[in-house]
Amino acid sequence: MKVILCEDVDNVGDMGEQVNVARGYARNFLLPRKMAVLADSGNAKQIEHEMRIIRKREEKLRKELQEVSKGMSGLKVEFTAKSGEEGKLFGSITTLHIAQKLEEMGHAFNRKKIVLAEPIKSLGDHEIKLKLGAGVTVAVTVSVISEAPLEVEVPAESAESDEETVDGAESTDAPAPADAPEPSEEEMPTVVVNEADEAPETDSGDEPTPAE
Repeated sequence: MKVILCEDVDNVGDMGEQVNVARGYARNFLLPRKMAVLADSGNAKQIEHEMRIIRKREEKLRKELQEVSKGMSGLKVEFTAKSGEEGKLFGSITTLHIAQKLEEMGHAFNRKKIVLAEPIKSLGDHEIKLKLGAGVTVAVTVSVISEAPLEVEVPAESAESDEETVDGAESTDAPAPADAPEPSEEEMPTVVVNEADEAPETDSGDEPTPAE
């Protein structure tokens, strides 16, 4: 069934575009919600008139959203998550998590307006796009940081080499000289004194014998 879209419809077409869709989809979804009208001459003229009005509104909205985009440029959305080897996350970060975090930061966003090719499963910075509307998008950065910083282990070989270096440095020090033992009495040298060298003892109490 051919219909003319009254608004942008994901995976179908843009507003004012004539598309061919399944009859059930048109009658049960597009037409009741006034997202499209039947593609006949009367509706085509009506849609064309409405499109001119809508385009003027859209142009005004686009300019406003471009200013919003400038204010959000460089925005960083930060997450902390548990990770394993090589920075792989235990789980993933989806558009739902990003939408919740943006709302906490004061930016309410429908998760369907977040362009994310696949869930984020690794640490680091990841660039995503947000659809503001009227064809305006803004790029923001999702930064994922490890919940616990990884500890750097010193290789065993390096530690052993350091110990060997320390041991070698200690072995190069000259040993302190031991105190020389005092000589024993047996080892003491014996001093011999000649009797001739000794001075004669004089008895002061004896009188000298007169010569005959």
